[in-house]
Amino acid sequence: MFVLSAIVIGRNCRNISPAEAGEYIAGYTIANDYGLHDFRDTDAGSMLRVKGSDTLCPVGPGLITGWDFHNKGIRTIVNGKVMQDANTNEMEWDMNYLVADIARNITLEPGDLLLSGTPANSRPVNPGDIVEVEVEGLGLLSNKIVHGTIPIRDDVGAQPSSSEEVVSTAMGGDWEFRGQRAAGGQGAKFYKSSIEKK
Repeated sequence: MFVLSAIVIGRNCRNISPAEAGEYIAGYTIANDYGLHDFRDTDAGSMLRVKGSDTLCPVGPGLITGWDFHNKGIRTIVNGKVMQDANTNEMEWDMNYLVADIARNITLEPGDLLLSGTPANSRPVNPGDIVEVEVEGLGLLSNKIVHGTIPIRDDVGAQPSSSEEVVSTAMGGDWEFRGQRAAGGQGAKFYKSSIEKK
């Protein structure tokens, strides 16, 4: 799970400066950007299924306008236990910079969401877990984790898998071989592994 402030774009935005970005922001909300890391290895670096699968990014509880993103508390609570506790001042880049950076070569349109990033210590969650995301001034977003109702087909495409890198990434660790992929599965014949066999 990844607690984030979500920037909601209010009007078409392209090639702007950070100083202009506020004029294009309709408001802010909360997003909880989950990842299905089981596809991290099988998709060889693409995050499309890891982050883009149905239901993986709940947003809410509403649009807040005029929110000053500076010095705001950000927390994630799982089953009553605080898992992430940070402040927006710890962000590498502020919200206006993020909008301007993305809009350098991507036209942003009204309703587009830009997710601001997550504090350290993101962790996997399991069915039955209650995840609460709280951002000071934006409110609280609460979700119960459930099993999906539609199974992953096994007669097409690469299948979900788990590896040392996937587990390390999901646990927020820094795996020593990050970025070096061991070839495996149907595409293995096209990719030479840079990891020595143990």
